[in-house]
Amino acid sequence: MTSWKSYCADILENKKTLGLDVGDARIGVAVSDALGLTAQGLFVLECVGIRKDTTKILDTVIENGCSRVVIGLPIMLDGSDSEQTRKVRAFADALSNKLRSNGLPDVEVAFHDERFSTKIAEAAMIEGGLRREKRKEIVDRQAAVVILQDYLNTHT
Repeated sequence: MTSWKSYCADILENKKTLGLDVGDARIGVAVSDALGLTAQGLFVLECVGIRKDTTKILDTVIENGCSRVVIGLPIMLDGSDSEQTRKVRAFADALSNKLRSNGLPDVEVAFHDERFSTKIAEAAMIEGGLRREKRKEIVDRQAAVVILQDYLNTHT
């Protein structure tokens, strides 16, 4: 059986990254492959409260062996922060604290500009022929994929 410290060391050697599109009602979740080259959608988390939401993300980090969490930051077109930007930063702080208090202080939490990520995800789904009902179900997950893939493309 592997020790917790050994498990944590294995996570930090891994290049898997979790990508999040954090909204008021839902959080889209995506994960990269072990090489940090491609992003795949995982699920959409229905928000119930910051404690439970960050616990679910912590569990997902552990389950997938991620060494980094990238959160889409909704910056205004002029580069300024909005109310949603402040909410996302508060979520990131809570997640960082949760990771630290659960023995994962070295899991990096980073931001990535998410401007137009939802529009890009919707356009790709329309081009792929997905019906409106299906698009509504998965748009947040696909936006997380767009955010994470853009991050991977600019950081590898």
